[in-house]
Amino acid sequence: MSREKPATRDDYRQFVTLTTRWADNDVYGHINNVAYYGFIDTAVNQLLIERGLLDVNASAQIGVVVESGCRYHASAHYPDVMHAGVRVGHLGNSSVRYEVGLFKNDESEALAEGFFVHVMVGRDDRRPQAMAAPLKTFLQTLA
Repeated sequence: MSREKPATRDDYRQFVTLTTRWADNDVYGHINNVAYYGFIDTAVNQLLIERGLLDVNASAQIGVVVESGCRYHASAHYPDVMHAGVRVGHLGNSSVRYEVGLFKNDESEALAEGFFVHVMVGRDDRRPQAMAAPLKTFLQTLA
């Protein structure tokens, strides 16, 4: 079974810096796989919050995850610094596929590559709705 080469930093549009925590290490001495999903989710949401496109307490529209995945290429350990590259793999009317490459310290190849799909829904009724125009405009810059 052949395996694709890891993505490089040049393959991503925006970056968010995240810090690993002591609690992210597992008994095998490396960052546990579940922590990578946390880095991926945090990177996207931090980017949206910083751009004023998401208020976790008040936005009328929110994204719910309907699919996710991650490929691992190498290990990280506390106290490594993670740089999460974010891009949009697909942008629909009410959904977006975020693709996130996690880079350790100053390394140029991703140690993990993940994705998740958000479907935009109303906060109160949780029914799908067309993506808000300001969000869609920003996401187009990441495509």
